[in-house]
Amino acid sequence: TEFNRFIKPYLSMSAREKPHLSYFKIFNYILFVLHTGIQWENLPVKEVHFTNIYSHHNRWSKDGSYEKIFNGSLLFLSEEGILNLSVLHGDGSNVVAKKGVRG
Repeated sequence: TEFNRFIKPYLSMSAREKPHLSYFKIFNYILFVLHTGIQWENLPVKEVHFTNIYSHHNRWSKDGSYEKIFNGSLLFLSEEGILNLSVLHGDGSNVVAKKGVRG
């Protein structure tokens, strides 16, 4: 029910085709790959080929679905009064040093 309330409304869905798996399962397989770092072809899914899961991830990352989920979660937390921005940590671990110069 939480998936249907907070995630599914923001995911783009194909009007032409119905997936063989529920969007809930597809989304959780994507989270599994992102969390574990395994390669897509090693995804332990038996219902469909891993490329079906990847194609959903690719589409959702390109069409802004993930960004909509993030923004929707911020909006919900703000409306509930539980969004605390007083402490915000930025992660600069993947910032490129220009010409070897440290900033």
